Amino acid sequence: MSFFFGLVIGIIVGLALIVAFVRSENSRSNSRSKLATTIAAFARMTVEDSRKILAPEYYPTWVLSWLNLQLTKIWPYVNEAASELIKASVEPILEQYRPIILSSLKFSKFTLGTVAPQFTGVSIIEDGGGGITMELEMQWDGNPSIILDIKTRLGVALPVQVKNIGFTGVFRLIFKPLVDEFPCFGAICFSLRQKKKLDFTLKVVGGDISSLPGISDAIEGTIRDAIEDSITWPVRKIIPILPGDYSDLELKPVGILEVKLVQAKELTNKDIIGKSDPFAVLYIRPLPNRMKTSKTINNQLNPVWNEHFEFIVEDESTQHLVIKVYDDEGIQAAELIGCAQIQLKDLEPGKVKDVWLKLVKDLEIQRDNKNRGQVHLELLVLKSSGEGKEAVENGKEVKLKKKEVIVRGVFSVTVISAEDLPPADLMGKADPYIVLTMKKTETKNKTRVTTSVNFVVNDCLNPVWNQTFDFVVEDGLHDMLILEVWDHDTFGKDYMGRCILTLTRVILEGEYKDSFQLDGAKSGKLNLSLKWVPQLIYRDS
Repeated sequence: MSFFFGLVIGIIVGLALIVAFVRSENSRSNSRSKLATTIAAFARMTVEDSRKILAPEYYPTWVLSWLNLQLTKIWPYVNEAASELIKASVEPILEQYRPIILSSLKFSKFTLGTVAPQFTGVSIIEDGGGGITMELEMQWDGNPSIILDIKTRLGVALPVQVKNIGFTGVFRLIFKPLVDEFPCFGAICFSLRQKKKLDFTLKVVGGDISSLPGISDAIEGTIRDAIEDSITWPVRKIIPILPGDYSDLELKPVGILEVKLVQAKELTNKDIIGKSDPFAVLYIRPLPNRMKTSKTINNQLNPVWNEHFEFIVEDESTQHLVIKVYDDEGIQAAELIGCAQIQLKDLEPGKVKDVWLKLVKDLEIQRDNKNRGQVHLELLVLKSSGEGKEAVENGKEVKLKKKEVIVRGVFSVTVISAEDLPPADLMGKADPYIVLTMKKTETKNKTRVTTSVNFVVNDCLNPVWNQTFDFVVEDGLHDMLILEVWDHDTFGKDYMGRCILTLTRVILEGEYKDSFQLDGAKSGKLNLSLKWVPQLIYRDS
């Protein structure tokens, strides 16, 4: 429904502008040049400048009051003028997202009601690109009269009423480009910058929609899909005010985000018997064709995925990557274990970022003290050098080159030492050794066993190996090294912890030394030296 609301905002702005234009033409024709100069000066004014002019207690409350007063005054006219226009504009979009179980989805009635939306917040965003960007927080508990005329594949007609609408969101308005000609900007872009709340109910006129399984969820899903794909930022709608080419304001890819889903650890167990069967869903925009799903790792709270995904980036300054980890329940709906997100603006283009993200219950909740586990990601943003269509082609070119090139080479691992390993027996000692495994080929090597000397505990809990192992790697971009620390025992062995490393950093840097924390243990870290000798193999076209 906030798609409808987005169109409403656009139409409101458009109608308000038309009224302003007519009045200005009649009464202020002689002062247009002065007005243009004034507007241009305001465009150069920063938020700090405005605060110097207006006392804090008056900024921006008076702006909100004025906007709400004007909107309330013109709302009856907006309702009358906009209802048919919105109905004609929205129906094709609903048809595009119509569920397969429905044969028709149209409006039989559409009016916005008598309650005008109210603006509850306003801010100006600095724009160095020759425009003005305004964000308006809007709240609407409306009383529209909206009836959908729905027909199922079985020939059943259902008049469905949309009721009890409650919406709070932030709309972004971009006035660009700034020009000397009245009204001093060429076009307006509007978009739903943030959807904070969207509540509504569906009711069959003269009946209960819940008596028809699947219909209510299908319609609601259709509405929400239309919102995400058609109006939510960075998607934007452009309203030309003055003649001109505004293609530079349209949505276009600016790069590719490469994501390697490495592993997770200490996940919450959602199963009464056994352990969770985790899988992950990743996305930048929550559209069905843009969301990526990992494989399921059965009966494991510390899963290793080692999977690679790519996402289109359209606005790195505001977009973020979301990851949600679920427990696969078979034929039942999957249960959410936890979720996390990372802002794309925190990533440096062309530089790999290795991160552990803490999982929380809900991304909107700021505090979540419960330990739900962590997820390990490796991220790389590749920016496109072109714009528009060229940017899309460049993005495809980057992807194509990755598919055509196999990164092959010799991977040398020197296990230098370990520090502060946890004791493994009652005497507070351990006889540690490390098993090294390349995941894709399952090639294994292991260090010698380090035992205590003269019963000195530090000799075995801080062992020194200085052993080097070479691995021939056929596909370095998609392989990983697993180092497991074990305690040697006369009657077997005891697991002490592990480290999992991707090869991306060593491939890019050639050689480096670092310390790595031991996962699955109370303490301990491994000191390693890694080296890569490359050999590029090109696949046949």
